[in-house]
Amino acid sequence: MSDDELKEEKELDLSSNEVVTKYKSAAEIVNKALQLVISECKPKAKIVDICEKGDNFIREQTGNMYKNAKKKIEKGVAFPTCLSVNNTVCHFSPLATDESVLEENDIVKIDMGCHIDGFIAVVAHTHAIQSGPVTGRAADVLAAANTAAEVALRLVRPGKNNKDVTEAIQKVAAAYDCKIVEGVLSHQLKQFVIDGNKAILSVSNPETRVDDAEFEENEVYSIDIVTSTGEGKPKLLDEKQTTIYKRAVDKNYHLKMKASRFIFSEISQKFPIMPFTARALEEKRARLGLVECVNHELLQPYPVLHEKPGDLVAHIKFTVLLMPNGSDRITSHPLQQLQPTKSIDDNAEIKAWLALGTKTKKKGGGKKKKGKKGESAETEPMDETSNDATA
Repeated sequence: MSDDELKEEKELDLSSNEVVTKYKSAAEIVNKALQLVISECKPKAKIVDICEKGDNFIREQTGNMYKNAKKKIEKGVAFPTCLSVNNTVCHFSPLATDESVLEENDIVKIDMGCHIDGFIAVVAHTHAIQSGPVTGRAADVLAAANTAAEVALRLVRPGKNNKDVTEAIQKVAAAYDCKIVEGVLSHQLKQFVIDGNKAILSVSNPETRVDDAEFEENEVYSIDIVTSTGEGKPKLLDEKQTTIYKRAVDKNYHLKMKASRFIFSEISQKFPIMPFTARALEEKRARLGLVECVNHELLQPYPVLHEKPGDLVAHIKFTVLLMPNGSDRITSHPLQQLQPTKSIDDNAEIKAWLALGTKTKKKGGGKKKKGKKGESAETEPMDETSNDATA
């Protein structure tokens, strides 16, 4: 490997200012896209139309960046916009023919991602379609997700272990009489890698295992918290609802059907690495061809999962940079005002976690840098009573 290649290899983490800038630029775009999607979440709005608006916004904004770069820089949607409602847990991003609409009082989980040069910023947020504060069990499940996310932010730091986070978020959910949803993984993010090897389990159980891992400086993580008023054991009800896939780059197979070969060729050209939605393919051929691709593991599906009818599910996901001066949460959106039925005021362990700062205190004097809007130089303990506009 030449010195130049070594230098390039070495600098593709947060020790490079250029990499930090690309992460933050992607985050700025996805935060704005999320804001746009939330503003479109109104009764009778068609879900597929809102998903398309989110993806189009990300494509337009990233399309304006690095136009004059010497070499072509890949950029765009890192995870298609999903709107999963009420007891639907995740990955609902329907085809153009789907007529599903939002209704008053729906609890909508919005999930999306953007990348610039493969540096990925993802975000998920939960929005209730109503005016005034969110109350009752809807407030509990949202407060559980939000508080768990805040605790995770404080525990994902150099020297800490992934197991610490798994245990802590389960304790937070239990305090609100909710469950952390099983099967959700938080992953390390790397250039062009949305699901890095270092991962954090949402719930430890015999079926799902990850290697013990310690967080290190200059790493990036997508922290993914999903809470439920139900059992937290979601089911796949209908494989036909699956529309999001990711190419498995390490797998090869000679497809038998012409439709499959056509669709796999289109995927390899348009979406070689990042997850994509079947809406973006030639739909008539897509459904047939995708089945053979999935059966032979050329594509990894992102299934639409459901809790039981009547259960409420909340989802908060954010991207955090483990910078030398502390943790920098770069994606978020303020929550609506919450009035949960449960309180964590008497829970000393959770209060202690929330009192931890997210910035590293440097020895010696010097002024603290003012944080950007939405972050603080030394994160304050949370005000649990309102839960509004946290993060």
